[in-house]
Amino acid sequence: MSLPTPIQLDTLDLLEWPRLCQHLATFTATKLGAVAARQIRIPTALSESMILLAQTQDMAELEQTLSSRLSFDGIQDIGDALERSALLGVLGGTELLAIATTLSGVRNLRRVIDAHAAVPTLKTLVTDLRTYPELEQQIHHCIDDNGQVADRANPALRGIRDSIRNVRSRIYDQLHQVLNRQANAVQEPVITQRGDRFVIPVKAPQKDAVPGIVHDVSASGATLYVEPQSIINLGNQIRQAWRQERVEEEKILRDLSAAVAAVKPDLDHLLAIATLLDLAMARARYGLWLNANPPRFVEPQAEAVVLRDLRHPLLVWQQHHEQGPDVVPISLTIQSHIRVVAITGPNTGGKTVTLKTLGLACLMAKAGLFVPAREPVEIPWFQAVLADIGDEQSIEQSLSTFSGHIRRVGRILQAIAPESIAPESIAPESTAPDADDAAPLANALVLLDEVGAGTDPSEGSALAIALLRYLADHTQLTMATTHFGELKALKYDDDRFENASVEFNDQTLSPTYRLLWGIPGRSNALAIAQRLGLDVSIIDQAREYVGLAGADDVNQVISGLEAQRRHQEESANATAKLLRQAERLHDEVSRKAAMLKERERDLQQQQEQAIQAAIAQAREEIAQVIRRLQRGPQTAQAAQRATQALQGIAEEQLNPTPKPPKPGFRPQVGDRVRIPKLGQTAEVLTPADEDGELTVRFGMMKMTVSLADVESLQGEKAELPKAKPAPPPPPPPPAPAVRTSKNTVDIRGSRIMDAEMALEKAIASAAAGPMWIIHGKGTGKLRAGVHEFLKHHPQITTYDLAPQSDGGAGVTIAQVK
Repeated sequence: MSLPTPIQLDTLDLLEWPRLCQHLATFTATKLGAVAARQIRIPTALSESMILLAQTQDMAELEQTLSSRLSFDGIQDIGDALERSALLGVLGGTELLAIATTLSGVRNLRRVIDAHAAVPTLKTLVTDLRTYPELEQQIHHCIDDNGQVADRANPALRGIRDSIRNVRSRIYDQLHQVLNRQANAVQEPVITQRGDRFVIPVKAPQKDAVPGIVHDVSASGATLYVEPQSIINLGNQIRQAWRQERVEEEKILRDLSAAVAAVKPDLDHLLAIATLLDLAMARARYGLWLNANPPRFVEPQAEAVVLRDLRHPLLVWQQHHEQGPDVVPISLTIQSHIRVVAITGPNTGGKTVTLKTLGLACLMAKAGLFVPAREPVEIPWFQAVLADIGDEQSIEQSLSTFSGHIRRVGRILQAIAPESIAPESIAPESTAPDADDAAPLANALVLLDEVGAGTDPSEGSALAIALLRYLADHTQLTMATTHFGELKALKYDDDRFENASVEFNDQTLSPTYRLLWGIPGRSNALAIAQRLGLDVSIIDQAREYVGLAGADDVNQVISGLEAQRRHQEESANATAKLLRQAERLHDEVSRKAAMLKERERDLQQQQEQAIQAAIAQAREEIAQVIRRLQRGPQTAQAAQRATQALQGIAEEQLNPTPKPPKPGFRPQVGDRVRIPKLGQTAEVLTPADEDGELTVRFGMMKMTVSLADVESLQGEKAELPKAKPAPPPPPPPPAPAVRTSKNTVDIRGSRIMDAEMALEKAIASAAAGPMWIIHGKGTGKLRAGVHEFLKHHPQITTYDLAPQSDGGAGVTIAQVK
C-alpha cells in the first residue's frame, strides 16, 4: 500500500476534504467510528473502493428496510484496555464492563445483519466474528452495573464482606451509644470518617469527656474528630478486613483480565469490524441525507463521465445547517476522448467551485461514499486527484502568486510523470520523492485554477497552452479555469480539448452559477465592476479601450453564441415537452387499443363457446329423436313426427331468439345524454357516484341529476347502482389462551444475560401462541432487557405487559410464531 504524496495531501486540503470528513463523523454512532471518519484514508486500489461502496449500499438497504435505526448501543473504545491486558495489566471493573457491553452490542449487530438476506457484503464482514458470550457472562457475574466487584464473584469475597458489614454494624452501635451518653460533649450527633477510621465530632473544650484518638481538627479548632477508645479494636479489625477484600478483588480482576488477554486477537478483530460497520452506516446515512446516489466506475478511455445535477456537498451542508443560499447544481458530461476541459467566464461565476465539486465527487466515490448527483452517476476511478487551486503566495518563502502556482504545478507534473522531470528542475525546498511517490500517476484527475495567471498575459497564455497540451498527453483528464482567450481556440485545433463556461445574466449583471458546455465564456469584468459600484465614466472609457483592442468583436460573437444556445435550449425544452405529451398520448391510445383487442378476443371466445354448446345440444336432441324412432313402430306417422322434431331443432339452433338488450347503460364523462323532464340534451361532466348522482352541463348551466332522470340519445335508461350487500357477520372470537407450566417462564432474580439464555431455550421449544414471562417489577432493568431481547427476536411477533389480573408490570406476554 503506497502512501499519499505531499501534493496529494495538499490537494485534500485545497478541496476541503477534512471538512467533509468532519461532517461525515456527525453520522457515526461510536467514538471509534467518529475518529475513523475524521481520518478516512483514500483507497489506492479499485477493488478496495468497490468493497467500500458495496458496504455502503448494503447499509443503505438496511437503513431503508429496518423499522428502527441500526443500534450500536454498548459498543465502546476498549482498545487501550485490550493492550493493557496483553501486557499482564489488571483491568478495572469499569473497563471489564465496557468489554462485556461491547461484546453484547456487536452480537446484536450480527443478529440484525444475519436476519437480512440482501446485505451479502455485511454478512461477509460478520461471518467470522466471535463474541464470546461465556466471557461476557463471566464478567457480568463478577462485576455489577456500577463497575464494582460483586459479592457473588466468589464465596471468599462474600464472607469477607459479611464480616465487614458485621464489624461496621458493631462500630455504629458503639458510636451511637457514645453520642447518646455524651450528647453535651459532641458538636453534632453524626458519625463520619477520617481516612479509614470512624470518628465523631467532639467540642474541643470537652475532649476529655470522650477518651480516644484525635484524627483531625476543624479549621477553627473548635471541633476535634475523635475515635473513641471503645471502637479502636473494632476499627483495627475492619481495616484488616478491608485489606483482605482488596486482595480478593484484585485476584478476581486479575483472573478476568487474563481471560480477556487470552482472546485479545479476536477482540481486536471484533473492535475493527464494529468500527467498519459504523463507518459504513455513517457513509450510508450521509448519502441518504444528501439525496446522493451510488456511483458506477467506468472505463476512462471507453465510457463518458456523466454527472447530472451534481451538487457541492459542503455547500449543501452550509445551506441546511448554516442558513446558506440554495445550491445551484452543475451537469458534467465529458466524452471518453476528451482530455482537457477549459472553463472560462466571469469572476465569482462558479469556475473554482466547479473544480472543487468535481474533485470532491471523485474522492467521495473512491472512499465508498454516494455522490450527490442524479442517476446515473458514472465516473472513472482515478489513481489520484491533483489540484492547484487558490493563491500560493508566501512572504516567508519569497514566493509570488505566479511562483507559488508554478511550484505546485511542478509537483503535479512530477507526480504524473516523474521520469520526464529533470532533477535540477525540482525546487530546492521540496524533498526528494520516495520509491512509492516516484510511481507515475497517468490515470489522474488534474484541476488547475487560473492556469498561467499572475504574470504577463502573453507569456502566461503561452505557458498555459503548453502545459495543457503536455497534460493532454500524460494524464487522463484535466480541468482548468482561465481568462485567456487563446485557450478557447484549442478546441478547434485538437479534438481532445473541450470548452465550457459559467453563465452570466446580462440583465441582472450577475452570474447564474450554471455550467454551459461547448461555448467559451466572457470574463464580463466591466459588467461585474459596474455591479460592484465602480464609477460609470471609468467603465465607459474602459469599454472604448476594449473596442480599440479588437476584443469587443470576440465578445459579441460569444454573446451571439450564448443567445443562440439559450434559444436552442428553450426550443429543446419545448420539443421535449411536446414529445412527452405525444408519448403519453401514444401510451394511452396503445392501452385503449390493447383493451379493445382483448375485449374482442373475449367476445369471440364467448361466441365460439356458445356455438359449440348449441351444436352439442342439437346433436343430443337429434340423437334422442333417432333413438325414439328406432324403439317405436316404424310407421309413417312416426316418421312425420320425427321430421317435425328435427325441423323444430333446426329452427331453434339456426335462428335463435335474440337476447333482450340490456335494460340500461352507464353514462361516461363526455357522453351526451337526454334529460326528459327538462327536455334538454346535456354533456356528462363527472361519473355517477355511489348514490347514483352525476354532474351534467347544458348550455352555460351545470347541475347534478340522478341516473333515473337521464337516458341515452337512443332512449336507453341508465343502469341504477345496486344496493350494497349487507356486511358479513364478524367471525367468532378466538378461544382464550390458557396459561400452563409449558408456556410460562419464570426469570425473576436473573441477570439480563442469564434471562436471555433462558428465554432463547424456552422460545426454541415453545409452540406457536402466547408465552408468559415472569420477570417481576423491581427496578425495571430486567423488564427493559427482556423487552429489548424480544424486540429483535425473529420468532416473536408482538409482546406487551400482562393485564393487572395476570401479573401487570411484573409479567410480559409474548406471541411466538
